[in-house]
Amino acid sequence: MNIAVIGTGYVGLVTGSCFSEMGINVTCVDIDSQKIQDLKQGIISIYEPGLEELVKRNSKAGRLKFTTDLASSLDSADVVFSAVGTPPDEDGSADMRYVWEVARTIGQNIHNYVLVVTKSTVPVGTALQVKAIIKEELLKRNVDVPFDVASNPEFLKEGTAIKDFMGPDRIVVGVESEKAKKLMERLYKPFTLNNYRTIYTDISSAEMIKYAANAMLATRISFMNDIANLCRIVGADVNMVRRGIGSDSRIGSKFLYPGCGYGGSCFPKDIKALIKLAANNDYNMQVLQAVEAVNENQKTILFRKLLALFGGNLKDKTIALWGLAFKPETDDMREAPALILIESLLQAGCEVRVYDPAAMEESRRRLGDRVYHAIDMYDAVLDADALCLLTEWKEFRLPAWAVIKKTMRTPVVVDGRNIYDKEEMESYEFVYDCI
Repeated sequence: MNIAVIGTGYVGLVTGSCFSEMGINVTCVDIDSQKIQDLKQGIISIYEPGLEELVKRNSKAGRLKFTTDLASSLDSADVVFSAVGTPPDEDGSADMRYVWEVARTIGQNIHNYVLVVTKSTVPVGTALQVKAIIKEELLKRNVDVPFDVASNPEFLKEGTAIKDFMGPDRIVVGVESEKAKKLMERLYKPFTLNNYRTIYTDISSAEMIKYAANAMLATRISFMNDIANLCRIVGADVNMVRRGIGSDSRIGSKFLYPGCGYGGSCFPKDIKALIKLAANNDYNMQVLQAVEAVNENQKTILFRKLLALFGGNLKDKTIALWGLAFKPETDDMREAPALILIESLLQAGCEVRVYDPAAMEESRRRLGDRVYHAIDMYDAVLDADALCLLTEWKEFRLPAWAVIKKTMRTPVVVDGRNIYDKEEMESYEFVYDCI
């Protein structure tokens, strides 16, 4: 079976690599010639555990190829996945220009039947619009080439994307023909031998499932942050509250951890897009507007805590940050709470020292020399007046607190992910605050 994956970003590269690992012939297509040359040499710009090995192994085996020539890739493809980016536009809606361009190119170049599958996170109605664009291009060519469209949203978590793809908890496929369904069943058969659930729906429902899933997870995060803030006021312990409600089988314990706000490439973008989609259809998403507002406020909470700890004046203070990526096991800093905190600290006149196990190069690209990029976690806290934990990397869980206390100017720790024990921190004579 031959497939083409258009777009070699996070979703496209993981999708192509995992399909090739199952013995499928995959051609990954991108307009960025430098990226394609790098991929041919096994060089990838994405930090994702296991991905580089997967790319190299399947490229060597000849099952995974890279090209900038989409037209030639279409001739032999049974299925074409569109995995191009849909970044947020200025008004919060998804920028669909790349999706539409892919559809036009397909319509201009197909000669045989092909199933066109939208893999990107896109608003409801996108696949039908893709279908209309392809038909329009075929009409311009005065040819009648059969094709189908489908929606197959991704549910990959950065840091565990390979595991998520190879052993999914569910596969969602939206189709409108039996032929398309059979093709997708054949494609995903290697992944369903262990009875992983495949859910077939109409196309619009499949598109909505992706947005609704991310919206629910973001809602749980903002809900717990709201509860945490109230717990602080009334004297309750949010960790006990979390365990108490998480033990209810109707609620469960996942995504109930309070923190300094969510970020990344999905949640912020998808919440904004869903709110905009509703507005375009004369509907007001009140819950999601509140989710977004709570999250934006939560991203400022560590700065507000620091201000309170230092009497409202942070000028000339040295603040150390552990963690820059929006979550562990990724170098992705998009919408990361660290960026909000850093800007606030710099405006307040602070010197900022940062360390992250994976995101240092990305931080240098974004921030340049505005902050000090430490060699390691201990270098970051040297002469610091306070330490802020923003990303719960494993290496931050059991640091040598006795050593850290000696190297810091002032023993203050603000824990943005609640991974430390208050009694232990106070035993080392740290001033400790958390969410």
